[in-house]
Amino acid sequence: MYQSQHDEEPVVGPYYGDGALYVGSPTPRRRRRILAVASLAALLVGAVVVDRVAAARAESRTAEAFQEGMGTPERPSVHVSGFPVLTQLARGNLRHVDITAHDIPARGTSRLLPVTQLTVGIDGLKTSENADEAHARSVEATAFLSYEDVSEALGLDVSQGDEPGRVEATVGLPLAGDVTVSAAVSVADGNRIAFSDFRIAEGELIPPVKALLDKALEEPVPLQGIPEGLHLRSVTTTEKGINARFTGKSVTFRPSSTSA
Repeated sequence: MYQSQHDEEPVVGPYYGDGALYVGSPTPRRRRRILAVASLAALLVGAVVVDRVAAARAESRTAEAFQEGMGTPERPSVHVSGFPVLTQLARGNLRHVDITAHDIPARGTSRLLPVTQLTVGIDGLKTSENADEAHARSVEATAFLSYEDVSEALGLDVSQGDEPGRVEATVGLPLAGDVTVSAAVSVADGNRIAFSDFRIAEGELIPPVKALLDKALEEPVPLQGIPEGLHLRSVTTTEKGINARFTGKSVTFRPSSTSA
């Protein structure tokens, strides 16, 4: 009995059987392509890792400098945006940097308002030949002052007012009881916050209470720890405190370069 040559031909291509799929080995050309793709992927991953290390170092140095300048108990959090960061560092110009600092103390003189939290967005941060300086093309910042910190600084119990843009200040005296005054909050020259348009909300404004309120609120109060070159644009009241918005162009940052 003869078997046809057709039956003896080897099977070419995938074979399906026993629930498994068998395929032939990749061709040399395909192997080279796989190796090239794998090598490129490894290079990209390596580049990302190196770039993230460089970004982390830049963020750490920036945080250290701002902590020294603002006198915060802890280092601010810093985030450098954009990829790759290495090329930005090579040019000495970071595209965008976000900084968040907490508990900026009021130092030097009395009647300074501490900043509970300061958030800063910096565009075009460029280091100079002087390692102690950095220049920014533009800056936007928001200083949050909690009512607790404001109360401690002014010696009054300050809370949210009954209308937007207003706060209430309460003074308590033995025998006289509590007296609460409502005041409007606004921007004053020199990065200061002014209190005006006083209204008696509760109690009687006897002379001792009036003297205390005048001492605390009659003159605008400066903010502490704001980098020089930033200008106060607006203040708004919230449930938990006061937000003060700042902007600036061509701002230079130096150690201890904060407004008093």
